[in-house]
Amino acid sequence: MALVAGVDCSTQSTKIIVCDSATGAVVRQGRAPHPDATEVDPTVWWDALRTASDGLLDGVEAMAVGGQQHGMVTLDADGGVVRPALLWNDTRSARAAIDLLDELGGAQAWADAVGIVPVASFTITKLRWLAENEPDEAKRVERVVLPHDWLTWKLAGASGAPTTDRGDASGTGYWSAATGEYRLDLLRRAFGRDLGVPEVAAPAAIVGHTPDGIALAAGTGDNMAAALGLGAGPGDVVVSLGTSGTVFAVAEVPTADPSGYVANFADATGRFLPLVCTLNAARVLTAAADLLGVDLDRLSDLALASTPGAGGLTLLPYLDGERTPDLPDETGRLTGLTRANARPENLARAAVEGMLLGLADGLDAVRRHGVTVRRALLIGGAAMSPAVRAVASGVLGVPVEVPAPGEYVALGAARQAAWALTGAAEPPQWTVEAERAPEATEDYSGVRDRYAQFRTGVQELSSRSSKS
Repeated sequence: MALVAGVDCSTQSTKIIVCDSATGAVVRQGRAPHPDATEVDPTVWWDALRTASDGLLDGVEAMAVGGQQHGMVTLDADGGVVRPALLWNDTRSARAAIDLLDELGGAQAWADAVGIVPVASFTITKLRWLAENEPDEAKRVERVVLPHDWLTWKLAGASGAPTTDRGDASGTGYWSAATGEYRLDLLRRAFGRDLGVPEVAAPAAIVGHTPDGIALAAGTGDNMAAALGLGAGPGDVVVSLGTSGTVFAVAEVPTADPSGYVANFADATGRFLPLVCTLNAARVLTAAADLLGVDLDRLSDLALASTPGAGGLTLLPYLDGERTPDLPDETGRLTGLTRANARPENLARAAVEGMLLGLADGLDAVRRHGVTVRRALLIGGAAMSPAVRAVASGVLGVPVEVPAPGEYVALGAARQAAWALTGAAEPPQWTVEAERAPEATEDYSGVRDRYAQFRTGVQELSSRSSKS
């Protein structure tokens, strides 16, 4: 039995699983936490990887890293880290995003150039922020890489030049999924001068070896790895409820959305991954539970004791600002509160519905770009909530299946490693078990309409405020 390993370097932790390369069966796994922050010294990830993998990699023949997208890791001429990495959820570059948007001639120009429209999450905006706000550090930067690129390079003994893959590269803002090429002119526009960038490896390439001889596959971004781990195919839309919320599907052709709602990413197989990402997902439930003084299980019970529409309460769950829609300085808002509906169960229900309603908007946006939606695959920590499962199909408007609990980013990275090990034309076929969520019996159209009106009003107010 050949063994392969997959690494998930997420915002919150490093997780590693070791699998049978033929079947995907998990034989052992490890985990180590990360600090809760929006900027992190990359050595934290390296230390966590070493802790999580201690005694785990014996007999492993190949491995790959799935990493949080967009994180800006800056290196000096000697390969040293210049400053802590700015992560995807760091919104300090919101002004830089607006400036870059205007400089190139607007959203359509960016969508045509690289398939995405600048927002604070993307690497290119963080580079502009660095150049403008930390000029001394910026002068030392010779190369920019992403979290998974850096970890793969470290696993290879930090020898040679770092590499990346098309999936993760497509989230930088200076690589085009449609053309498969860097837009170094956009990188220069953002940073003010040329920087070294990693070579984009083929999906099944082996890019190096660890000092112990383990083959290193190219790795990819976390969403691309999750799609690969789930075996997502035509008609499947993945709805992920982790720290962030994401909606994505595998597509055969690229998209270009000038609204910026749908990002045209590449996937980990040579196809495309139209994706909508929100900043607020599982932590909306955690915040609501903390507010009510209950644990997550009790929050779910409370939500199920309420009814669709939460008695008239609507939560706009922008607790950490928001990426989609692009409202980085917005806050969470609750509307419809009366003395009659001011009950814990209604607030719990509004939190569950609000989290899912933002993602339902994302699913609709992906569908508008020609993606056929047969079912939604619900993953992430919040997918384990009985209340989320009960509400999901009604809010999303499609049948929902919940894959068996698993580390799908790490599993996708392991599947990529198995693919690189075999050199086959397609990844190995691994089976993922899934459970059908309850079918909706209630009509959620009024709930969705009320949420849309509230969201639109907040967007218009934010737009007027930014112009004043």
